[in-house]
Amino acid sequence: MNGEILPPLSGDVLQRLQRLRRLAWFLDAALRIPGTKFRMGADALIGLLPVGGTVIMTVLSLLFVWEGWRLKAPTSLLAKMLVNIALEAAFDLVPVLGDLVDIAFKANLRNIDLLEEYFGVIRR
Repeated sequence: MNGEILPPLSGDVLQRLQRLRRLAWFLDAALRIPGTKFRMGADALIGLLPVGGTVIMTVLSLLFVWEGWRLKAPTSLLAKMLVNIALEAAFDLVPVLGDLVDIAFKANLRNIDLLEEYFGVIRR
């Protein structure tokens, strides 16, 4: 937030952030890996498809940046979000390692955390 005074959040902004939070959960953490404390989502499963899976998931991840831009998040925040997506996409091109990075890094959850922090959303 860097000392900025933000206007009170409208119901529309909160709804959009909640929708993004649900999408991030589905993509990054919807399923528990049996016998572990680790979670994975559709990103890890779709990412198993050679190259095409990475393209599909990168496009879906860019929706978070698009929404951040529409919500007028600062360029520096959008840049951090893009770096998260680029890192995950780059690793995802490497067989096996990319799948492990998908499970561990969770770019979409990181990006919604950044947006919620910026807009001062208190998570319970």
